[in-house]
Amino acid sequence: MNYIIRDTSVLTGKKNLEQLYVFREFPVFMGCTDEMDETKDIKADMSFAICKDTGVIQLDKLLPLDLVYQSQHNDGIGKIWQDHYVAFSHFLEKFSPRNILEIGGANDFIASDFLTRNPRIKWTVVEPHPLFEETEKIKVIQGWFDESFVFDGKVDTVIHSHVLEHTYDPVSFIRQIAQFLKNGERHIFTFPNMVEMLSKKYTNCLNFEHTAFLAESFVDAILEQSGFRILEKEYFQDHSIFYAAERTEKQSEEEMHFPNKYEEYKKLFMEFVEYHESLVTDLNEKIKGFDGEVYLFGAHIFSQYLLEFGLDSDRIKRILDNSELKNKKRLYGTNLIVENPEAIKGIKHVCVILKIGSYRDEVIKQLKELNPNVLIFE
Repeated sequence: MNYIIRDTSVLTGKKNLEQLYVFREFPVFMGCTDEMDETKDIKADMSFAICKDTGVIQLDKLLPLDLVYQSQHNDGIGKIWQDHYVAFSHFLEKFSPRNILEIGGANDFIASDFLTRNPRIKWTVVEPHPLFEETEKIKVIQGWFDESFVFDGKVDTVIHSHVLEHTYDPVSFIRQIAQFLKNGERHIFTFPNMVEMLSKKYTNCLNFEHTAFLAESFVDAILEQSGFRILEKEYFQDHSIFYAAERTEKQSEEEMHFPNKYEEYKKLFMEFVEYHESLVTDLNEKIKGFDGEVYLFGAHIFSQYLLEFGLDSDRIKRILDNSELKNKKRLYGTNLIVENPEAIKGIKHVCVILKIGSYRDEVIKQLKELNPNVLIFE
């Protein structure tokens, strides 16, 4: 594997990293595949380190983007995601944008919701794997937003939803956005509340896509040092933080100053590992003694993590997932085929292993409606 070595802090640029934990031979892609031969899947070491000056946790070995993002795997389904898009659309509306450049708009949910109330706004999306076709109202540029990206249209507001945590260099990314904006223009975005996620042991917090632990205080500092003034924040459940920032002046050449959260965040991460080691031992005991069909919910990073921690895949019949993008495909890095949750209907003895972060409650409700006999193992 040709790793991209990241041996300096994503925040300070200094070589003061301490290795925390390595997940050996982890699937490089968190989506699903039509390829049924599991031996063709690529796996790599997922190696986490921590900056001793700040406490930012990060992958110290990155993978090429074409491995990590082989295809689009997030279609934004489910009540929480839909509520998130609508809430962010209304948050954006408060700042009266006219010409919007959206980075990473894989789907058109935010744009479509916003444009129903503001049809005269001009909206352009730059995205390598769009899940929708360009329309009269939404222009699509298929590609990456990077240092080579050029756009000759008008922009007064740059937005992105759950993109920042995917960047390999978040400081450069935010400074690149600053170059697109004049003083008084806006940078409005949403990204995961990572401190909440790791505190609650959510497995979708850090992985080959989310390569750095971007705590809120770190993002505040990056924005302020990159020439942005934070106008407002809003918190969406334990899921996301909405930011509105305004371009103010040339970015500072001074060294950035970050709070040192080394002890706190190292403890959080190691508790995350210990929790899942214990959890999987308990889950294996439960399914070993269960006289019925065993399913695992979530054809995504949630399941890949549980399997990496040692969940017994031999007892699992299928992975359940609501995404039509994934139905009948195989979860990458595993031998498990994806079925719609309707598959559990009418089964007398059935259990579902469920560890899917903040989406737990809505999925339990769905499963119980499909089959009141279902047992939830978590």
